[in-house]
Amino acid sequence: MTQLPSNPDAVRAAPCAGLRIGDPAPDFSARSTAGDIRLSDFRGRWLVLFSHPADFTPVCTTEFVALARAACDFARRDCALMALSVDSLFSHFAWLRMIRDRFDVEVRFPIVEDPTLVIGRAYGMVAPQDNDSGTVRTTFFIDPEGVVRAMTCYPANVGRSTPEMLRTLDALQAVDAGSVLAPANWEPGDDLLQQPSALLDDVFAAPGQTDWFLTQASPGKRK
Repeated sequence: MTQLPSNPDAVRAAPCAGLRIGDPAPDFSARSTAGDIRLSDFRGRWLVLFSHPADFTPVCTTEFVALARAACDFARRDCALMALSVDSLFSHFAWLRMIRDRFDVEVRFPIVEDPTLVIGRAYGMVAPQDNDSGTVRTTFFIDPEGVVRAMTCYPANVGRSTPEMLRTLDALQAVDAGSVLAPANWEPGDDLLQQPSALLDDVFAAPGQTDWFLTQASPGKRK
């Protein structure tokens, strides 16, 4: 059975309109393909929580095959994966058996059942008035403190990019390692950017017009 915390304030802190970057990820306990699970048990490491519209659908199947094959890449970054949909636990089991037999890959990360939409509503994956809607392709990057650091949302007919999920995780971990910024199209090993100065003296003392706010930092580590 899926449960959110009994504290009413905790439930209100997870608005149906969706979460914002910097919000605490709402805790929950539920059944999953890896047994009973609680989100807060993953504190201390990164977690990518993602929803999919339904089991036994073409785009979702390709996503899970790709993510299962990349699971070791996430593990090397000390990041766990957790999936969620409105399907039942036994539907998940049957689907994973089909994926293994058809694609020769085992999906070992937990897939949570959310048939009552309790988790989906808490995370804004479904609208509050929906009663039978499948979740959209929402992805939450949750840091070791349990804080939502990044989110993506795709329609049901467009699959996620596993390399981009890894790149986002790399960028979040790189900027956490120091007071730096990840520029557009940043990849591990590329130069990061320094935080701009907030002092007028630094602005006037900079040798070039952009040097006070656009300066390279040391390269980010390659995983």
